[in-house]
Amino acid sequence: MSIRHLDRLLSPASVAVCGASTRPGSVGATVWRNLRAGAFTGPIYGVNPKHSILDGVPVYARVSQLPAAPDLAVICTPPHAVAGLIGELGALGTRAAVVVTGGLSAEQKQAALNAARPHMVRLLGPNCIGLLNPHIGLNASFAHCDALAGDIAFVSQSGALVTAVLDWTRSRGVGLSRLVSLGDHCDVDFGDLLDHLANDTQTRSILLYVEAIESPRKFMSAARAAARNKPVIIVKAGRAGNGVKAAASHTGALAGSDAVYDAAIRRAGMLRVDTLQELFLAAETLARFCTNRSTELTVMTNGGGAGVMAADAAARSGVALAEPGTALLARLDAVLPPTWSRANPIDIIGDAPVQRYVDTLSALLTDPDAGAVLFVHAPTAIVRSEDIARACLPLVRGHTSRVMSAWLGDAAVAHARKLFEDAGVADYATPEEAVRAFSMLQTYRRNQEILTETPDASQNPAPDAAAARGLLANAIAEGREWLGEQEAKALLKAYGIDTVPTVAVAASTDAAVAAARELGYPVVLKILSRDITHKSDVGGVRLALADDAALRDAVRTMQEAVASTRPGARIDGFTVQPMVQRPHAQEVIVGASIDSIFGPVILCGQGGTAVEVVADSAIALPPLNRALAGELVARTRVSRLLAGYRDHPPARIDALYDVLMAVSQMLADLPQLAELDITPLWVDEHGALALDARARISMKPVAGAERFSILPYPTQWVRIQEWNGRSIVVRPIRPEDEAQHRRFLESLDPEDIRMRVFHSRSELPRSELARLTQIDYDREMAFIAEARDENGGTETLGVARTVSDPDNVEAEFAIVVRSDLKGQGLGTLLFERLIEHAKHRGIERLVGLVLRENTRMLKLSRAMGFEADTAEPVDSGQRRMVRNLADTRPEIARQSQGTR
Repeated sequence: MSIRHLDRLLSPASVAVCGASTRPGSVGATVWRNLRAGAFTGPIYGVNPKHSILDGVPVYARVSQLPAAPDLAVICTPPHAVAGLIGELGALGTRAAVVVTGGLSAEQKQAALNAARPHMVRLLGPNCIGLLNPHIGLNASFAHCDALAGDIAFVSQSGALVTAVLDWTRSRGVGLSRLVSLGDHCDVDFGDLLDHLANDTQTRSILLYVEAIESPRKFMSAARAAARNKPVIIVKAGRAGNGVKAAASHTGALAGSDAVYDAAIRRAGMLRVDTLQELFLAAETLARFCTNRSTELTVMTNGGGAGVMAADAAARSGVALAEPGTALLARLDAVLPPTWSRANPIDIIGDAPVQRYVDTLSALLTDPDAGAVLFVHAPTAIVRSEDIARACLPLVRGHTSRVMSAWLGDAAVAHARKLFEDAGVADYATPEEAVRAFSMLQTYRRNQEILTETPDASQNPAPDAAAARGLLANAIAEGREWLGEQEAKALLKAYGIDTVPTVAVAASTDAAVAAARELGYPVVLKILSRDITHKSDVGGVRLALADDAALRDAVRTMQEAVASTRPGARIDGFTVQPMVQRPHAQEVIVGASIDSIFGPVILCGQGGTAVEVVADSAIALPPLNRALAGELVARTRVSRLLAGYRDHPPARIDALYDVLMAVSQMLADLPQLAELDITPLWVDEHGALALDARARISMKPVAGAERFSILPYPTQWVRIQEWNGRSIVVRPIRPEDEAQHRRFLESLDPEDIRMRVFHSRSELPRSELARLTQIDYDREMAFIAEARDENGGTETLGVARTVSDPDNVEAEFAIVVRSDLKGQGLGTLLFERLIEHAKHRGIERLVGLVLRENTRMLKLSRAMGFEADTAEPVDSGQRRMVRNLADTRPEIARQSQGTR
């Protein structure tokens, strides 16, 4: 992943067009014309061996003849010439190129990349429309028009949608900060652009049109980082045709790729919408209404029909309408006619004068329980819409975070709509559109909460991963693709999941009867066959067999049914298990499979033989913790049944969370685990019990933590060390450390905080505390040193962290030790761990900004081999300390040990 030279690509100071032309209808002519017709003030060079002058300006025959190296080159030449031009441009000093040329073969694309690599030239495309930066008047594209300057960035895999969005935004006066067509994205991709745009001060929100993701971990890391800074809204094409598919396991059938994309988008804190219209609707809503925290909506309208339409839209979108309280009803009764609705929507009647609008709106905004207020107005001949808007402006100006408006109509309400919009009110064309926007805001808020959720520490026992690996290894050695039922249950037990005792017997009636007598009636009989995965489909399951006679009959009829439906199947025997009676249990399915894009995924939903038909399931990306497991379950309909109803007490939902976390850990520990179905999984007031399970294995690794789209907790960096006669643990920070980390920060002296973050602050916001504890281990590291306190709990003694750039070239460090422990060698110990980790990651250099008066840290960093950057201005008040990690001089190691 890299943002290197993206500033040259997106904000160049000079541009060259290779293949510039005046031939009508050609791409080269269109790009040349667009660049010259815009407000771009930098030099624009043309390159074409067939021309010496274009539009009255000199054109150069070769790149080597250009008077200076352009920041950006736009290549419009035939495919065979692209790689050579990139090599020439790179040698000249150009560091970014847009390849609008289409039709490159795979070999030609690779040749272009090979030519770019020695000079680190960034390539956009090939086969793309180009890019626009309206803030500098840059139109380096062959689009049909220019863009208005604004604060929305749009990145698209579809060139046709780039031009459509251009037209749409211009017609509606919507401004863009950047507009980028990715094309075939052989180099610059979504991850790169998300990293760049996340820190672009001219971009307030990022819109994406995505057809496919090719680097999932890179995309997820960039998306999660960007979504913490600003809204990221995505249209993902391809919902149709990716649903239920043929698969050997229920989970494999249900985990369609589009559902996995949904899970990834949610986990990254982004918002998914279905259409381009919704894309910009969401962008405007998040720009104007993002601070609203209401979970309910009150509709105020002068027309009953408009109110009904709003209420219907709310029901469809799952938006709750606030119930007016007694005090609010009394206040509204005092200002509204006796015939008013006395319910939400609040119908103030079509003949309402100006004062009735003001009084009603004032009553709603005074009552916090009214939630967000949707102001709906249809024009009448009784009073001008503009007069209503002017009268209500003093109220809405102070409550723009609570008021949405829908001025129905066109010319008659145009001025009123503009008055509200100028006051900062989020305005919509229809009540349905406003309700949809409110619903999208709630979804966005929930997705953002996933980024800042602080889960409880897992109570799951440590798994017997060695036993689980042994089970898989034995099956692989025998050339089997599926574990047997007993093996699958042994796999679950190795990870702490309760199962029903099961005995496997030979394919004989007497063997089944003997097992049943030992277990005790009633029992369940199942067919045992390596060729049959869904036993119920072939009559291979019989329940509640009460005695020997019933069991003997079941054996006979089962053998006949299997022989009829699957005549070629090998029958290995039967399994017998006690018939468990848990009348309040809900059937749930928990499973895992491997998505072709995002790797391992986890499924949870309502179980049973009709699981695909019921289609009540939700998907999540591992790793899971308790909070994320809870969010996954909450997205299913069966969660409402698990909450209890009528004579069914609430289920022990934590037990289901434990199962989900155990499956997440399995996927991390067992690279050969390809599919897992735990169904039926019974969940009730007593806990969770797996009645059956299936597991498919792969000869080649398909799971494992290294194949997760989100890097899991790196347990390999947990170390127990001796320090000053104490046993301490130095480990990566976890989200569960939030409370402990807050106590640590509160224990620091204000001067120590100032030395580390260059200012004092009385209170750390929850969002920032979550950001410090919920890190992306693929880009960051924070080691904490912790020890037991006097009460037997744990306390943090010090923290050291690095944040690397997306190129993984440079990482910035910071170290803070508890104020009463300074000067005792703990900082050195943490520093050594940071350096070790950075070297392991392949980071080239560590840097840190240290206040000049922070002599202790300056001395420590020098002892660790850092040197002051001489380019740092003396009057900056700080020193930039740098260490090249390739430098492993022995004396540095000796100095490091001496500071302990």
